Amino acid sequence: MKNYLKLRTAMISIALLLSVPLWAALQEKTGEKPAAAPAVPAAKPGVAEMERLKFYLGEWDYTETYPKSAFVPNGGVNTGVYHSKLGPGGQSLVNSFHSQGPVGDFEGLLVMTWDAREKAYKAYVFGNGIAGAIVETGQFEGDALVYRFEFPAEGAAIKLRNVTRVTAPGTLVSEEYMTMPGAPEALFVRVEAKKK
Repeated sequence: MKNYLKLRTAMISIALLLSVPLWAALQEKTGEKPAAAPAVPAAKPGVAEMERLKFYLGEWDYTETYPKSAFVPNGGVNTGVYHSKLGPGGQSLVNSFHSQGPVGDFEGLLVMTWDAREKAYKAYVFGNGIAGAIVETGQFEGDALVYRFEFPAEGAAIKLRNVTRVTAPGTLVSEEYMTMPGAPEALFVRVEAKKK
């Protein structure tokens, strides 16, 4: 009985192997097509948007140039370093930064991600001079990534607009503009970064 089952299994296997070319030829003659391969799953929401942020990846040296203003009466230039890497699963970008100079000593963490519900980038900024986090909302406007943030101060809103763009391979510029109540928008700080 065991030999019969082995023989029967071998015969079925051989028949199946021989029928594959026959089946293909039959389909060719009848115009039938084999069943379609399973569809490739759609990309996760936010993957393409996070891909656009990869220009930040790596280690960077940077300078912060502060023009004279009510916040920085003498102006000044700080220098710093930041490191940028992908967060868990590539769903966020994590930047740690530290700069120092005549304007002050600034250390912090910036986490960027794509918010599919809002269809916008979100940036969460944590710093040594900030209680909690600043939450900014952004979009690409042409080749520039633009984040906006508003906060109350003395009964009115101060608006910030950050514009970042790659200006050459391994070089990017980020400018932060501020609008005080009753005043035009003015440059608060210009950051120029070069990849190490």
